[in-house]
Amino acid sequence: MPCVRFLVGGRVQGVFFRASTREQALKLGVSGHARNLADGRVEVLASGSDAALDALERWLHEGPPAARVAEVRREPMPERALRGFTTD
Repeated sequence: MPCVRFLVGGRVQGVFFRASTREQALKLGVSGHARNLADGRVEVLASGSDAALDALERWLHEGPPAARVAEVRREPMPERALRGFTTD
């Protein structure tokens, strides 16, 4: 499965961003994790079909209602099989 790493910046911590990302990822059939980074961004590691990853990326640009996304950076990762979707 294709795998990508998204780095999401802006007001994305303390606004249910990780939990909302998990909900959206599961709807799309995407596996991986979302975790807060020390610099205030959220890292999303995601594995799924190209269409599902593109849909998740579009959603990440908006995020949940309280978020204010300023930047989404997408980095390709080596393919890997991930199971479920966790929030660390």
